[in-house]
Amino acid sequence: MAPVPTFDQDKNPRGIPKAPFIANVEEYIGGPDGDVEGPLKEFQDAIAKYRYMDGSLTQRRKGLEGKIPDIRKTLQMVEFLKERRDGKQKAGDEEDDLEEDDENSEGNKKSLTTTFELNDTLFAEAQLDDTDTVYLWLGANVMLSYEIPEAIALLRSKLDAAETSLQMAIEDLEFTREQLTVMEVNTARMYNWDVKRRRERRSAEEAAKGAKDS
Repeated sequence: MAPVPTFDQDKNPRGIPKAPFIANVEEYIGGPDGDVEGPLKEFQDAIAKYRYMDGSLTQRRKGLEGKIPDIRKTLQMVEFLKERRDGKQKAGDEEDDLEEDDENSEGNKKSLTTTFELNDTLFAEAQLDDTDTVYLWLGANVMLSYEIPEAIALLRSKLDAAETSLQMAIEDLEFTREQLTVMEVNTARMYNWDVKRRRERRSAEEAAKGAKDS
């Protein structure tokens, strides 16, 4: 009987194949005299592929885990600018003769003093005036200007996409590691089965030789 395929037809939603558990090694290799060298090589190849996928998914997960906080922080800043601008517009539309409100109105006209990051350990101070546009880094040294509502919509979509990708990467990583464990168990079971078979054959040969000599 020919060995069954190393991989099942079953796959996870992203196409990573499921590794079959070899419950009966003898049946898998086609009988008590079946060859184990070929299947063991296939198992090692499968393990190498799963390890490669594990490494790629781990890097992807780390990249997304570093990217998501940056997107979230940028989104929070743009939303803050929108709230500040909207608050000033609302205050400008209202007429109030109270001195306290006049003082608040004067305060609302002041620029916002903040700091921005130049690198991981260096920050600079800046004055932010009211604005209707912001500039966003899109990657590959590309920066584009967006109206604030468009920027918020874009950042929210990117944040949702990144969080979804991270969840899928985590699921794929867990699935891949499960399949890697299955293949390592299969390899150990087949190797131990072959060692046992060799030992039994050697014992049988020695017994037969002893009976012949006697």
